[in-house]
Formats: sequence, structure tokens, C-alpha cells
Amino acid sequence: MASRVQESERRRSRNARRGRHRASEQVEPFVRGFTALGELAATGVQVSLRINDITTGEVLMSVDDHVVFPTASVGKVLLLIEVAARLGDPDFSGLTVLDREPLDAVADSGIWQHLQAPSLPVADLAALIGATSDNLATNVLLRHIGLDAVRERAEEIGLKRSALLDIVRDRRGLDDAPQLSVGSARELAWLFQSLATGEIVDPTTSRRVLGWLSLNTDLSLVASGFGLDPLAHREPDHGIQLFNKTGSDPGVRAEAGILRGPSGAVSYAICTTFDDTELGTRLGVVDACRLLGQDLLEYVH
Repeated sequence: MASRVQESERRRSRNARRGRHRASEQVEPFVRGFTALGELAATGVQVSLRINDITTGEVLMSVDDHVVFPTASVGKVLLLIEVAARLGDPDFSGLTVLDREPLDAVADSGIWQHLQAPSLPVADLAALIGATSDNLATNVLLRHIGLDAVRERAEEIGLKRSALLDIVRDRRGLDDAPQLSVGSARELAWLFQSLATGEIVDPTTSRRVLGWLSLNTDLSLVASGFGLDPLAHREPDHGIQLFNKTGSDPGVRAEAGILRGPSGAVSYAICTTFDDTELGTRLGVVDACRLLGQDLLEYVH
């Protein structure tokens, strides 16, 4: 894996512009993040990465971006796309109230499981997914919409290696999908780039999805390098605006997003898998993601 990362270094853009706050001496873009990823690979962490310049369409950086990785909750973006597209149908309103049922119950991420309200409107459930990756809201929407519809929409917009495979489960049995979702960094970076340019289904659908993603409170990975308030960053802050979705499972950390700044805009996706038996390994992945985020910030700012 380390050799593939080194080879991928040659694919980085040689013409990427310097950020306004870059040191006065010429520094090649993404050096810190790329070095950190190489060090991760040397310890056995598997990494897939893609960074696109949204304005020019240029590929700024890629590492095994065609490989399919588990992406945990990143796949919930595909559910949000299907919900957003359906809101254009007069028979499907964002005010349609859905009930939660015992079979929907699931632990971990999200706040609806801790609230007393037994029912919420569709649009509120989508907002909960965007803000806290709410597992209960995900299951209720999937029961109402159906996994098949989400898969068909993903295929319709051109995804071949990225999919939401299942509902969220506390435990996965032998008859269940082994992962909640899978994806390739190349497709996920393209997906977010296309959301940014209003090309996923239509401009209205893309804007709805971005609106939900702008609520995301998880800035623990790449986005930790942007210096934003995790609880309030819908509006530009120092000219920086973020839309992102993260995914975390044992041995999995993934993130895809859009970062806009005064000097440009990028879409990015990173997927990692690793042996999660030692906390140090997980912390190394988190630290590398933060360094990559700092490089992205420097590029757009």
C-alpha cells in the first residue's frame, strides 16, 4: 500500500495554485496530508482518496480512488438524495409525518432515540440525518421509501461502486449485508462535486441535500482542520463554507465533502480501513485526516 501511495503522489496536480496564506516559499500542495497518509499506509492502514477542484474539474490528488471501501454512514447521503428528489412530487410532502416503530430502534448516532416525540415530519427526519447521522431517522425513512428506491436512484445518477446496502443494525447477522454502505473515493468526490454544481437530479434536489448536510455536527476527521464551529457553520466563516458527511464504524473512518473558500472550492472523499484493536491506530487515522484538512483549507483560502 505504501508504494501505491508514493506512486499516487506523482498524480497530484503540479499546477495547483497556492493559497493566500501559504508560506512565502514555494510549497507543493497537500504535502502534510500526503506524508501523513503515506505513514499510515506503512503501518497497514488502507487508504483511498480523491480531491477535485470544483471550479476547474482538475484532479488534485488521488490514492487508489477506484477501490471500493466500507463507508459506514456516508451512504446515508444516497437516502437524502432520494428524499430530496421525492419532495418535488405533490404526493410526497416534507410535512408528511412518519411514526417510529419498535423494529426501527437502533442505538449509537442520532438524537431522536433520546426524544419523546413518537412521530416527525419527513423533512425533519432528513435534517436529523444531516445533523447527527441519526440512525433511527434513517431506518424510519428507509422503511417508508425502501432500499430498492435508494439503490435505483444511485444507479440512475451514475454510481456503480457506491451504495447504501442495508438499514442500520446494532448487530449484523450472517444473512445481513456486511456493511451499511460502500463506496469509492472517486465516485464520492464526484457525487459531492455534482451536488455543488446542482447536477444531482436537478438544482433544487441538490440544494436540499446540501442544506441538510450543512447541519452536520461531526467535524472530527478532515473537517477538524477547518477551524469551524461544529454546531454552527451553515454560513461562511472567514470565507469558508463546508458541506460534509462522515462515516465511522470499528476499523472504518470515511468522509466526503465540499469545501469552499475565497480562493476556490474542492470536493473530497477519503476512506480508510484499519485494525481497530489499538487506540493509537485510530488516533493516527484521525490525525492524518486533520492534516489533510489543513492542506485543503490552505488550498481554498
